Amino acid sequence: MTLEAHRCPNSHLSIPGHPRCPECAEPQTETVDLTDRIAEVVTWTTSTATPPGVRQPNHLAIVEFDVDGGSVRTIGQVTTGEIEIGDEVRPVYVGELRDPNAGIREKESQEWDGYRFEPLE
Repeated sequence: MTLEAHRCPNSHLSIPGHPRCPECAEPQTETVDLTDRIAEVVTWTTSTATPPGVRQPNHLAIVEFDVDGGSVRTIGQVTTGEIEIGDEVRPVYVGELRDPNAGIREKESQEWDGYRFEPLE
């Protein structure tokens, strides 16, 4: 599994991808792999009232990737509460972002894996 941004012919990036670019309405036809890139923390928070099966406390951050002269932001869990605005982070693959046995959805009805962001040392 890769962490991907989607790009239109005008080089606008978005996460998640859309059939048409949210900025210019051109089709998004290309993906950019962000898995091995470094991002910067734009802002972060800690949620203590989480949905069933999500860790408590749940540290979340909006991060920004620089990509070929442009940028794209996404939100995701952070591996630690020891995070500050401006910190550099990298995506880290996680097999289960939440407990698939918790909640009301059938386990097989969705994917449970994804990425968290880990601060660089």
